[in-house]
Amino acid sequence: MKKTIGKAQSSADGVQAVDERYSIRDLAKDFAVTTRALRFYEERGLLRPQRKGQSRIYSAADRVRLTLILRGKRLGFTLDESAELIAMYDPSGNNAGQLQALIDKIQEKQQRINAQKREIELMLSDLKEWEQRSLKALTELSRGTKQNQ
Repeated sequence: MKKTIGKAQSSADGVQAVDERYSIRDLAKDFAVTTRALRFYEERGLLRPQRKGQSRIYSAADRVRLTLILRGKRLGFTLDESAELIAMYDPSGNNAGQLQALIDKIQEKQQRINAQKREIELMLSDLKEWEQRSLKALTELSRGTKQNQ
């Protein structure tokens, strides 16, 4: 849900653009995060809301940055990794460097996860093997106990 706090502005071509501004409550609700999380991202320099007294007023750019932060979190990036990628963004330029850095981080993350997956598969295999050995040993013990009675 968008709450426009700003005013309509006329551009050179006569089209009116709305200066989109959001309260901390708006962003928290729209992105299903806590206001504390938003303040934390602000403390880390990832969001830069304007201040109006005690109120924080977030811009459309802050909203985009929050989207990228949360996407990075979903992909398993650290906050520092997300911050690095966000800092590379240049809305007026060629973002090939940012995209290449993103691709590199994605590939690195995939390699780490695939290595972890192999380790987990090996662990599951070992657990299954030891479960079978233990069940067999228990069965043999049960047979031996019955024969001695």
